[in-house]
Amino acid sequence: MTPRVFILARPCFDSAHQQFLNQYLPAGHAEWRESAGATAAERIVEFAGRVCYMSFGPKQSDKSNRDYIRNLIRNGHESVLEHAVWTIAIHGISRAFSHQLVRHRVGFAFSQLSQQYHDESEARFVRPAGIDNVPEAAEIWDRAIESTQTAYRRILAALDNAHSTATPDAQREVTRALRSAARSVLPNARETALVMTVNARALRNFLKLRGGIIGDAEMRCVAAALLNFIRPEGPALFEDFTVHNHPDGLPLVLHRDLE
Repeated sequence: MTPRVFILARPCFDSAHQQFLNQYLPAGHAEWRESAGATAAERIVEFAGRVCYMSFGPKQSDKSNRDYIRNLIRNGHESVLEHAVWTIAIHGISRAFSHQLVRHRVGFAFSQLSQQYHDESEARFVRPAGIDNVPEAAEIWDRAIESTQTAYRRILAALDNAHSTATPDAQREVTRALRSAARSVLPNARETALVMTVNARALRNFLKLRGGIIGDAEMRCVAAALLNFIRPEGPALFEDFTVHNHPDGLPLVLHRDLE
């Protein structure tokens, strides 16, 4: 199963920035000479950086938006990158992967599918990359998945029958208890879905730490998908990352220092 990424919300840069400059700076000092073609995310980052020094009007250098952001990243001044934020929906990922992803707390927010409230009787599973190259392992995996899904359904049915006399007022908590008990047999390969909000600085850190781990195939695939979807939203923010094809046929996200 391939991870699927959907951008739900993205940076938007409003014209109020000029009102801010006109009110704060004296006449003749409030001009911001913008680079043509900069995205909303790139404009937000540059504007936030320039506010730190009020480098507008006569104080503005000739740096393009791209060069300005390159200079910020090269010098480790990445706090202004936190103003560029995206909200993303992801599915086609395993619960095992999600347990790793949600450890990234700074600059991230998560809302994930609940197994307590969602009936997992028709659950889908994320097949590990490369397992089909070893038929014996693939056969064992298939049998285990089928067995756990059958067990989930049978446990849920048995518990539901035992609690069939619950009053309507108690049914919500009864249902949660039933699904909580039944889900205990589901494997980490169970597909999940989540909504994630992340800023550019946090995403860059995630890509550096996680995108190039050769032994973690699913992490590499998700990191590459995130980079490929978000980089067009702010090319200057992610130009030091590239996606390579590893000999195993899966993507690998690599980082290089900007010159």
